This record gives sequence, structure tokens and C-alpha cells, in this order.
Amino acid sequence: MSGDLEPDLDYARALRRLAELSGRADAERAEADAWYARQCAAADRAVRDAAQAVRRAEAEVSAAQEEVDHTEAESIHLWSILRGQFGAADRRVGEPPVPRNGVGAPADVAALLEGVRELLDRARKPGELPPATRPLLALFGVLGAAAAYALGVAARAVGERYGGDLAVAMPVLGLLVTLLGPVVGLAPARVLADRRHAGLDVRAVLVVVVAGLVTTGALFGLLR
Repeated sequence: MSGDLEPDLDYARALRRLAELSGRADAERAEADAWYARQCAAADRAVRDAAQAVRRAEAEVSAAQEEVDHTEAESIHLWSILRGQFGAADRRVGEPPVPRNGVGAPADVAALLEGVRELLDRARKPGELPPATRPLLALFGVLGAAAAYALGVAARAVGERYGGDLAVAMPVLGLLVTLLGPVVGLAPARVLADRRHAGLDVRAVLVVVVAGLVTTGALFGLLR
């Protein structure tokens, strides 16, 4: 009887052992499946993060390219203004600026461009001729009036010499030229102002015209 029980006990122990091993295998299999799921989820997150990083990088590259294009366009625009200020033939202007790497952050570039625009705005606004130029302006008025008066005298002389219709037309023309004498000096005054990058203000015009009027009146009074 005891001999028959021993095989049954061995079989039961074997079943329990098999059940334990099967349970352990199931647990390890479940743990492996969970680990695999975690790794897949981590890989998916890494892929999503990498895709987002790529999209952000592409957006930054696009924004940087737009900033570069805007900076180049603004530089060429400011250069064209500068060329118009100095004249197309001025050698100091040179060629349009070539962008260089490493200039600075976009904010720094924007600040530099804004400073250049302000500088060009100030350069485009003509200043006033200094008071030291007023004697020269008066001289322009005197010489212009004197030259106009001389041309008027010459026109009347031509009319008297050749007679006919010229005897009527030339004195009238000479009188008109003489009367324009006080403003003739404004032409060289304008050249002077342009060379000094200034404008002819009311004071400068009055100096030239008053000097011309005094000269014309004096010539009429002395030579009539």
C-alpha cells in the first residue's frame, strides 16, 4: 500500500512544481510584455519629441530666412537712399552692402538699421548756411545784379546801333534783364548751399536779393 502512495506523492509534487514553474514563466512573460510596452511607449514619445523639435527647427530656420531677406532688402533700400543723397556717380557710395555672417542677433540688426534710417533722415534734412557765408551771399547778389545791369546796357546799345525793330525790342529786353538782376545771385547761392549740404533759407535769400536790389538801384542812380 505504501508503495502505491509514493508514486502518487511524486506525481503531486511534480504537478505542484510544474504549476510553480508555469506561474513563474507567466509572471516573467508578463513582466517582459510590460517592459516591451514601456520601451515602445518611450520610443513613440522620443519620435514625437524629435518630430516636434524638427518642426520647431524648421520654423526657426524659416523665421531666420525671413529676417535675412528683410535685412538684405532694407540694406539695399538704405543704400539706394544714400546713393541718391550723394549722387549715382559719387565713388564714395560704392556697391550695395554684402551681408556678413555673425553680425548679431535679429534685435541688434533691427536696432542698427533703425539707427541708419535715423541718420539718413537727418542727412536728408538740409541745414542752414552759417552766418560766415553771408558776405559771400551778398557778393553773389552784387555780382548778379551788376552782370544783369551790364547785359541790359548791352541790349540797349545793340538796339541803338542797329535801329529798326531792335531799337524798340532791345531796350525793353534790357530793362527786363536789369530788373531780374537782384535774383540772379540766387543761382550761385544755390550751388554754394548744395555743396555745403544746406538749404537756402529766408535769411540767405534776403541777403542775396537785398544786395542785388541795392546794387541795381545804385547803378541806376549813378549811370543814368
